[in-house]
This record gives sequence, C-alpha cells and structure tokens, in this order.
Amino acid sequence: MIWSGLLIYWANDVYRIGWSDHTILKFFPDSFYKAFHVPFKLAKGMSFHFVFMWLFALNGFLYVLYIMFSGKWRELIPGKKSFGDAWQVLLHDLFLKKEKPAQGKFNGAQKIAYTGIIIMGIGSLVTGLAIYKPVQLSWMMYLTGGYEAARIEHFILTIGYVLFFIVHIVQVIRSGWNNFRAIVAGWEVVEDAGD
Repeated sequence: MIWSGLLIYWANDVYRIGWSDHTILKFFPDSFYKAFHVPFKLAKGMSFHFVFMWLFALNGFLYVLYIMFSGKWRELIPGKKSFGDAWQVLLHDLFLKKEKPAQGKFNGAQKIAYTGIIIMGIGSLVTGLAIYKPVQLSWMMYLTGGYEAARIEHFILTIGYVLFFIVHIVQVIRSGWNNFRAIVAGWEVVEDAGD
C-alpha cells in the first residue's frame, strides 16, 4: 500500500519541512522518483491502492473480530500501569536502564503500540475514503477536518506505519533469531538442560 500510495503522492507531492519559500527537507526529491521509476504511474498507483485497501480493511476487520471474540483484547488493551511500564521499556531499550522491565506476554509499550496500530488503521480508512470521495463522503471529510487535513492525516499515518515497522525490525534483531522464529512460526526452540 505504501508503494502504491507513493505513486499517487507523486502526482501532487506538496509536503515539506520549511517555512515560506524556504525548504529544509522535501520528503521525496525528484532523484528518488527517478531512481525508483515512480513518475507517470498515477492511474496504476490508484488501481493498486484501492485493491489493497479492501484487503487492508478486511484483514483489519477480521483481526478486530478475532481479538474481540477470543478475549485476547484483555491482553492488548493498555491499563493503568501501561504508560509507566512503557517508559521503563523505553529507558531499557535506549540503554539508560540496565534492569529489564517487567516481562509478560505483552509489555506496556507493546500494548500501547498494538492498540495504537488498530486506531491508526481505522484512521487510514476514514482519511483515505475522505480523500477518495470527498463529495459522496462529505460527512467523513468534515469529520477529518476537510480535504487538506484528511490528506495530511493520511500521510502522517503512513509515516507512523513505517516507523512502527522499523522499530519492530530493530526490536526483533536485538532479541535474536529464536524470538524471530517464534513470531513467524508460533513456537520457539528451548534448549534442553539435560543435553
């Protein structure tokens, strides 16, 4: 979805960091578009984006149904201690605190991140539909703050997904191969003490 979104964004890439006519950072310079052969593929990008949007929405809907009916939501919803636990996890991950934070199936940071990603998914669907059909879904567009606001929100949510992915990759690398295997396969190898 991010790739097809880039093909769409190319047609009107307005986001930058700067003020007035001074640009400090343009998110995607022309050299980026040329290197990845992005220009002139708006229709292709829109086609792919809408196909994958339905898969994204269906996958998210089924996931939310699963965690609701299986009772797994109890393990994922942040509680009173989650933000304090998340702070301890952050300090540990930044090597500012040596002792490991409380261990469990999900720590406070994971509960916040995994609940946040569901909210982000809903936000992406709402802002995406508001951008796609601003007249037919005008109520949705107004809910997001108007067309320009919906477009900015959609872009920021995409950056959030990329950061979420990068943090997860770094965390998996730090925790080792056995943990990665457990995430993918659903089981981990435990060394037998008798060997």
